[in-house]
Amino acid sequence: MAEALRAHRVVVIGAGVAGLVSALLLACRGLEVTLVERADTPGGKMRRVMVDGAGIDSGPTVFTMRWVFEQIFAAAGSSLTEQLRLQPLGVLARHAWSADERLDLFADAKQSADAIAQFSGPGEARRFTQFCAQARTVYDTLEGPYIRSQRPTLLGMARDLGPRGLGVLAGLGPFASLWRSLAKHFHDPRLQQLFGRYATYCGSSPFAAPATLMLVAQVEMDGVWAVDGGMLAVATALAGLAQRRGATIRYGQTCEQVLVRDGRTCGVRLVGGECIEADSVVFNGDAAALPLGLLGADCSHAVPPVPASGRSLSAMTWSINARTSGFPLVRHNVFFNADYASEFSDIFQHRRLPREGTVYVCAQDRDDSGRLPARDGDPDGNGPERLLCLVNAPANGDSTPLEPSEIEACERTHFALMQRSGLIIHRTPHNTVLTTPTDFHRLFPATGGALYGQAANGWMGVFKRPAAQSRLPGLYLAGGSVHPGPGVPMAAMSGRLAAETLLGHLDSTSRSRRGAISGGTSTRSATTGNTR
Repeated sequence: MAEALRAHRVVVIGAGVAGLVSALLLACRGLEVTLVERADTPGGKMRRVMVDGAGIDSGPTVFTMRWVFEQIFAAAGSSLTEQLRLQPLGVLARHAWSADERLDLFADAKQSADAIAQFSGPGEARRFTQFCAQARTVYDTLEGPYIRSQRPTLLGMARDLGPRGLGVLAGLGPFASLWRSLAKHFHDPRLQQLFGRYATYCGSSPFAAPATLMLVAQVEMDGVWAVDGGMLAVATALAGLAQRRGATIRYGQTCEQVLVRDGRTCGVRLVGGECIEADSVVFNGDAAALPLGLLGADCSHAVPPVPASGRSLSAMTWSINARTSGFPLVRHNVFFNADYASEFSDIFQHRRLPREGTVYVCAQDRDDSGRLPARDGDPDGNGPERLLCLVNAPANGDSTPLEPSEIEACERTHFALMQRSGLIIHRTPHNTVLTTPTDFHRLFPATGGALYGQAANGWMGVFKRPAAQSRLPGLYLAGGSVHPGPGVPMAAMSGRLAAETLLGHLDSTSRSRRGAISGGTSTRSATTGNTR
């Protein structure tokens, strides 16, 4: 088996977190791994934008589920503490509805309950505690049968859940949306709005996403961290370790075709004509690119096509390096609009920018204290700071580009919304970089700008994502568009699943085993210091 592994050549397409994890773990097992990435740096959607001399995280900004990375680095003979420096956040997010309505959620559930009691009354605080208990139960129920599973199916999950697990899901309502479930938990519509936002973490609408997405509450209470050096440091650490373990990474190299011989992958062709032979290929890009033929006709049948109507959210983002005033920012901040339902009606039904949507602001130089660090020439911390402002948008970046008037109206509306809660951002054309759905489509072809693959709308949505094993022998899939879903830790898990599935096919004794990521719920609990 060892000789077969050393002789097996793998090309990984894309240096997003999933591709990096696959390359790392396969190289650690002795396979000959070449990773090709069209950008000059690793990261994929975990991208950094330079604005007025400052590097701003302009993709994922939240680090959760650290146990996922602890397991990956351990499997590679290292450790998380060797590779990354993490700072736990006590304040998960600061939420505002107006200048007089502000609510912090904390990693400590009791602190959150106390804050909710002051904000909405003791009854809502009790309901929050009950909500947390149900979210924890849902997470613990689904972690093995869904999150760690190679490819969940309705029948397989029913078997793995057993009567007790099925009873947990039945308690949510068999076809309940997250919004309907939240209405049973909370009487204050502002709290329904706050926790409904968890659906957008998967690029979905809270009015259509399944109630099981309440498990995100447990993920956050298991810990949220800030990464020293920004989120790009995660990709850089994975890339560096993969190279030290024997993987070859070639940046600035675009793959234009997956080569197929005798019904099986046999390599890739790069733009410019160079061919790299391989026995297996791991594709870490949006799975929608395959049925569209963007990697050649021979692999267009590898996964089912994704209709434009099934795409997840895109976004309008502003990467800003500017002074702020008037609002006590912490690292993660959310500014809510008055009509939550209209935001998702505009995006998913009318396919237009929301007339007024929710605004997320990541203040990347701030911690729980809210103070900016002292810097050279700015000892009082009153200088410019790095911000990412995000508004949800429809994934129609491959259709008619937005008109300048639409962009201007979106900017005016949403910066005014923040200003009504007190936040003034002193931005100029020189200290601001805008990214639209059209830009995201250009960065991530075949997506229309969708940032999360398929939307998890409807209770069957979780079963529609492709698995690590495609229909084409020798072609494996990884990334946020495949199971178990979007987000940094989930994408990392997909990369691990792709590696383990490939290795399982090389190991004849594993052909009869059902692939899954090792480790249980106890692993998660043992590695998080601020669980409830």
